[in-house]
Amino acid sequence: MNNFNFSSKFRFANIFSIILFIISLLLIGFKGLNYGIDFKGGTLIELRSLNIKASEIRDILKNMNLGDVNVKKFGKDGDFLIKVEQTGDNNKLIPEIKKKLSDNLNSEINFRRVENVGPKVSSELLQSGIIAISLSLAAMLFYIWVRFEWQFSIGSIIALFHDVLITLGIFSFLSLEINLSIIAAVLTIVGYSMNDTVVIYDRIRENLNKYHRLNITDIANLSINETLARTIITSVTTLLALFSIFILGGEILRGFSFAMILGVFIGTYSSIFVAAPILKYFKVSYKTLEKEKEKILP
Repeated sequence: MNNFNFSSKFRFANIFSIILFIISLLLIGFKGLNYGIDFKGGTLIELRSLNIKASEIRDILKNMNLGDVNVKKFGKDGDFLIKVEQTGDNNKLIPEIKKKLSDNLNSEINFRRVENVGPKVSSELLQSGIIAISLSLAAMLFYIWVRFEWQFSIGSIIALFHDVLITLGIFSFLSLEINLSIIAAVLTIVGYSMNDTVVIYDRIRENLNKYHRLNITDIANLSINETLARTIITSVTTLLALFSIFILGGEILRGFSFAMILGVFIGTYSSIFVAAPILKYFKVSYKTLEKEKEKILP
């Protein structure tokens, strides 16, 4: 069995995580998140046309008084994704945009997908997304509180907030779009990270009962090594599927798969270098488990 000295890196990893956490908070607070049409409202058009440039489309649409306009390449050459702030009757707005582009670009325009989300619906979707993430975190907190001692509960919740916030911070830094699929990815990350943390915590508690004389740092190091093969196999098989989706799944699934890939890396890291070291700061030991048992069974 491999015996890597993870505990020697705990201090450095904790400092690194705190720095990333603070940077992510600052990015989200000051730069903000790039909300997609699901949360911001507007009209989204997936367009296909050959021999034209995104700048040409952008210049034409800006002259139509459609509000904020965003045009970028999407997938293959000749495919573009257009987002305009204005919403309205698609029976009037979309034909008007298509005619304007066709007349000015002298090229055949094919609208492959059109989505229209009003401001009321988008605000409700954003609120529902926040509620979904909050409820999932609360449910995880309750599960850990019932399953483990309170020190373990705090460690797992800190690790979860660490994973979610840093993932969103990276999205903010890269100005990647936050839409409903990203919310689904974040919820999946919460479950994945918690599963990884519970496996290590379970082994730590077993070893605390088995090796009474070892301190929590040695117990954590031993437990991480004992579960390392399982952690690597789970992470690698998950990443193989996610990288396949990221590379072959097309532009629509790229944001979702990228968020999931980030979540697997960050979740695996936090289970080892965030959740486990927190037990050291709480000075968890065999006596801690015995005291908790006495409270339950006096």
